[in-house]
Amino acid sequence: MRETTPQPVFLADYQPPPFLVDTVALTFRLHPGRTQVLSEIRFRPNPAATPGHDLRLDGEGLRLLSASIDGKSLMAQPDATGLTIPAADLPEDGFLWQAEVEIAPEGNTALEGLYMSGGMYCTQCEAEGFRKITYYPDRPDVMARFRVRIESDLPVLLSNGNPVDSGPGWAEWDDPHPKPAYLFALVGGDLVATTDSFTTMDGRNVTLNIWVRHGDEGKTAYAMDALKRSMAWDEQVYGRAYDLDIFNIVAVDDFNMGAMENKGLNIFNSRYVLATPETATDADFASIERIIAHEYFHNWTGNRITCRDWFQLSLKEGLTVFRDQQFMGDMRSHAVKRIEDVLTLRARQFREDAGPLAHPVRPESYVEINNFYTATVYEKGAELIRMLRLLVGEDRYRAALDLYFIRHDGQACTIEDWISVFEEAGGRDLSQFKRWYGQAGTPRIDVTEDWQDGRYTLTLRQHTAPTPGQPLKEPLLIPVALGLMGTDGREILPTQVLELDSPTLRVTFDDLPERPVASVLRGFSAPVILHHKLQSDERALLLAHDTDPFNRFEAGRSLARENLHAMVLQQTTAPDQNFIDALRVLLRDDTLDPAFRALVLRLPEQDDLAASLHEAGHTPDPDMIYDMRRAAQTAIARALEPDLARIAQQMETPGPYDPAARDAGRRALRVQAVTILAHADGGTAAAALFQSAYNMTEQMGAWAALLAIGAGEQEGAEFYRHWAQDRLVLDKWFMAQILHASPDHAVPLTDELSRHARFDWKNPNRFRAVIGALGANPAGFHRSNGTGYQLVADWLLRLDGVNPQAAARNSAVFETWRRLDTNRQSLIRAELQRIAGNPGLSRDMAEMVARMLGD
Repeated sequence: MRETTPQPVFLADYQPPPFLVDTVALTFRLHPGRTQVLSEIRFRPNPAATPGHDLRLDGEGLRLLSASIDGKSLMAQPDATGLTIPAADLPEDGFLWQAEVEIAPEGNTALEGLYMSGGMYCTQCEAEGFRKITYYPDRPDVMARFRVRIESDLPVLLSNGNPVDSGPGWAEWDDPHPKPAYLFALVGGDLVATTDSFTTMDGRNVTLNIWVRHGDEGKTAYAMDALKRSMAWDEQVYGRAYDLDIFNIVAVDDFNMGAMENKGLNIFNSRYVLATPETATDADFASIERIIAHEYFHNWTGNRITCRDWFQLSLKEGLTVFRDQQFMGDMRSHAVKRIEDVLTLRARQFREDAGPLAHPVRPESYVEINNFYTATVYEKGAELIRMLRLLVGEDRYRAALDLYFIRHDGQACTIEDWISVFEEAGGRDLSQFKRWYGQAGTPRIDVTEDWQDGRYTLTLRQHTAPTPGQPLKEPLLIPVALGLMGTDGREILPTQVLELDSPTLRVTFDDLPERPVASVLRGFSAPVILHHKLQSDERALLLAHDTDPFNRFEAGRSLARENLHAMVLQQTTAPDQNFIDALRVLLRDDTLDPAFRALVLRLPEQDDLAASLHEAGHTPDPDMIYDMRRAAQTAIARALEPDLARIAQQMETPGPYDPAARDAGRRALRVQAVTILAHADGGTAAAALFQSAYNMTEQMGAWAALLAIGAGEQEGAEFYRHWAQDRLVLDKWFMAQILHASPDHAVPLTDELSRHARFDWKNPNRFRAVIGALGANPAGFHRSNGTGYQLVADWLLRLDGVNPQAAARNSAVFETWRRLDTNRQSLIRAELQRIAGNPGLSRDMAEMVARMLGD
């Protein structure tokens, strides 16, 4: 039957923990079905809390074998979520809690707590998984030192911190740094390591290990290189050195997320560790580099300084995302990286902000915290850090971070702690800026212009639409980076930052020789929707000459979006000539970064067009968007066929393969050219590239180009024969077919592939590669007969029974349902109500569906 209806947790109800923990000693006797966990936990009263509290310990799915306090046995009676020891049974000055529990890792399909993956024991404790291991106050503001003993005949036994001792069948680990339970980790298995070392700036020699299954050790070189570069970068840019004698990474096939930053023992989804040129694309290599860096950077921004409560999640995640974005810009191209980050933000976070799942960066309440590991917390949270740096300047940003590390090392902190160091180091009041953390929704800035006899006036107006639970919005402090361009392509005014802190701001420039073209929101200086009406020739000028790379890209993107809007609304069959001419100029400008050119050549995706049409007051038609986008690609391909063919040949990168930015950019441009060209040459160039490719980037890109025009069957069969035994490449095989399937074929193909012998639906990666891929094919998913909705809902219900967290995250595919036509809305509502009515629904899924329905 349905779980007892859980009660929301509110930020306003926070109370300090009544007891603190000094030390934790754990012994694990590993067994697939009957792992014993012995705990010795040294508690003391918290002087910041009122005395006389009961001791409440969280625990779920545990079989309690024994419990005692200071050696005195207790007859504790657990309930469904933990157990309570009355205050009368507790010594006043502190005590030792001892317990023995039994758990069954083999049957833990939710992949939280201690579970098994391919014969390996591993853990995932963020956010509240430790309570599935033993009884404990499982909250981030309870920090303690952990010592762990693992008993098993498996050859590799790992935990947090430094190795203390080991012998046949056992190993002991000690973590000298206090940590919350969500950072606890344990791994046991038959693994092999790639080993290296790193000497920190303070002279510590650190052993580095990447542990993988036998046979995968040849795929770890890039991950190790990325780790070493991350360690060096954090020292150089933030002054942060690693603080243990050893750093371990373990690759796990069954993992709900990308990776986890457990202190000294990072556990990774295998797809973000394993790579060779033959099996991984340039995008895979970049993801490995970024996620390795992200989890390593958490050592300081998340581990040494953590969150007081889960409402402060962005304090570690938003900050660490911003740090990994900085790192990737330094490693590759700041301009290209910024464009990619904004595209991700718009595709994921703007979509979230515009629908029923909208919530602030720091939400006011939650039912299931796993549902708030969102693009708002991560990506929008990173944008808030970027704005802070822009407002105070780079030097004061670094001073604020230094103060943050000094003042709060070893603490569990809040957004208020974070803002206060910027106010102190930056010398300014940021109380208005703090509204960004508590106010949901994407602000809209409307820009109007006035030109009179050498005087140019810009008027900026901000407005944020109501979101669930927040009908009224206050003005935000929005940094707007602005430059002015002349009609000859020269920069009249270099970048300056305006602070839009009221509903309306007017700024005037006098004595200008001509009416300028305004380049507004340079570098995407704030996460807002900008409405600035420019003529197509003005956008073309910015595309050709703007000194800001992001706004140069944005001018091309806006031209493309306007053309596609016109095609959808007026049902024309081709974009206008000005747009095609602008693309031709771009293609012939060999001075530009190939990666930048590849991005500008990409038309807005179907979901981007649906969102922008909805923003403009239209009801998006998924079928019409698909048809017009395809027509635009065909028209562009025919008009630019000679230039595209030249680029495809010119951007060839003879081996050996190099994943670095220069060659990756050339491959990106080559694949993009071949992808567009397929709409004119019937896939001839793509088929030739598939056969000649010596790396996965070009092979996958060529096959995707063929699939997009309804070809590629022979290449797909060849791809499968060659890669059927590589589990990560097989995910690509499943996903590519569904992502690029025609609207009529997408649902039947998904159903067919879900019956494939290699479809392991309990593996999160494989589930996303098939069922998740259908949701990422808008015209296919949104068939007007509702078959896509029904298929996905069936699978979500099935997955919810074994892995509620993964099911709830995949359910977000329905979040944009209210912007569709009434027929599709009715069909989706029926499926959401069907899910909501399931008697065994998890609290994870129940919360998501209730929010989407507006209940």
